[in-house]
This record gives sequence, C-alpha cells and structure tokens, in this order.
Amino acid sequence: MLIRQPAVAGTFYPDDPRQLQIDVERMLDDAELTDIDTAHLKALVVPHAGYVYSGPIAASAYKLLEPHKERIKRVVLLGPSHRVALPGIAIPESKFFRTPLGDIAIDQPALQGLAKLPGVQFRDDAHAREHSLEVQLPFLQTVLSDFVLLPMVVGAADADTVSAVLATLWGGDETLIIISSDLSHYLPYAAAKTTDSDTSRRIERLDYSIVGEQACGCHPLNGLLKLARQKGLKVSTLDLRNSGDTAGSRDQVVGYGSYAVSQ
Repeated sequence: MLIRQPAVAGTFYPDDPRQLQIDVERMLDDAELTDIDTAHLKALVVPHAGYVYSGPIAASAYKLLEPHKERIKRVVLLGPSHRVALPGIAIPESKFFRTPLGDIAIDQPALQGLAKLPGVQFRDDAHAREHSLEVQLPFLQTVLSDFVLLPMVVGAADADTVSAVLATLWGGDETLIIISSDLSHYLPYAAAKTTDSDTSRRIERLDYSIVGEQACGCHPLNGLLKLARQKGLKVSTLDLRNSGDTAGSRDQVVGYGSYAVSQ
C-alpha cells in the first residue's frame, strides 16, 4: 500500500478540505497560549477524539508549534491501537499518509532502521483504520511548514521498549515527538475530573506507571515519560478538560489533556 488513505475523515473531522482547514484554524485561533517557555520544546501529548470533543484541547498544544514551524522537519507520532490486537509497535509499509489536506511523506530511512529494533514490526493492518494518529495530521499540516512523518501504532509494549525506540529517534531541534492519548473513559463528570487531575499530576511528575484506566495511550506515554525523566526534561499541563466541557453529556465523559515536554 503506497498511500495510507484517511479512515475517519467525515466522522472524526470534516472530509471537505476547505471546511477542515477552517475548523482547524478556528480551534488554533481560539486556543489560549500558555505562558510557558517553549524555546526547547521536544514533545507534546495530545488527545485523539472527534474534533468536536477533543479538538480544542489538542489545539492548546499545537498552538505552541507556530513559532517553530520552520525548524521542525520530522514528527515522530505514537498512538495506541484501538482496532488491532498488537504485540509491540507497528510501523507502516506505506510511503505516504493522506488527509483531505494532502499527503505527508513517511521518513523511509528512519523507518528501515526502526524495523531492526526489538518489538517493532511492519503492520499496515494496524494503521489502516487507526484514528489515534490520523486525527493529529491535519493539525500538523496546518501548523508546520514542511515535515516528514514517522508514525507508530503501539500495542502491548512496555516503557523500556518504547523509550528505546524514542531514544533512537530523538534527534535534535528538527525532531518533534507527539504522543496521542485520551485520559479516563466513561466516568461521571465529577469522578472524571478527579481521576484526570490525578493522572495529570502523575504525568507532570514523569511517573511512567500510568495504566489504561487513566490514559488509553498509556504504553507510548509511559515510554516518553521514562525517557524524559532520564534526560532531565519537564512536563507542563497545557489544557485539561473532558467531553462534558466541550460537546457531550456529563453522565459519562472522556477525559482529554494536552501537555508539553521541554528542557
């Protein structure tokens, strides 16, 4: 498969390019710029639900990239597997990932190197219907000038495996790492706020023992947190809300947080 086609355009976000561009730009414009130093920004953690639910929270993180749009040339993107039971980490054989806004080239040299690492395998089937990576792409296409992508779907992989992969891809200022993860799922509004606040404190402490009930992307998230701890980085919470705050009922909500990882 040369091009990985969009799977959730028209459901999670608009499939019309013009409307999609308008929506993404509006969310970025509406996002409040957090007062943190982003001069040495290395990674973001962002949610991955439909834009009406989590788009504004994701925009709070992506807005930080606007001053760095020329320097970031490679995006390493990791998210959990929702549709395929997966041991380890899946990388695609596709050469491009497509959205209604155009095609993004995959970093082929880095991909071939990754395939040699423990726990990493080529699995296009893990990418074909996965939304956790796809919903990030229109934001990246809007805020960055020109970049290549290194997408990974993470299944049952421990923090050591993920951190080892990230360490090989760390690079310099040209490389940005993004972890796609929602927080708690289907709790009543008040319980979700308590749970997600606790999870955010754990993330800020670089606690890499997050479990699935706290964050559905716990496996890639723990790998990043472990490596960030080793490298002496810090995590700042940018936005913390849930679907009851954006577009849904408060009976059962999904939690969303966005975070910046920097020196």
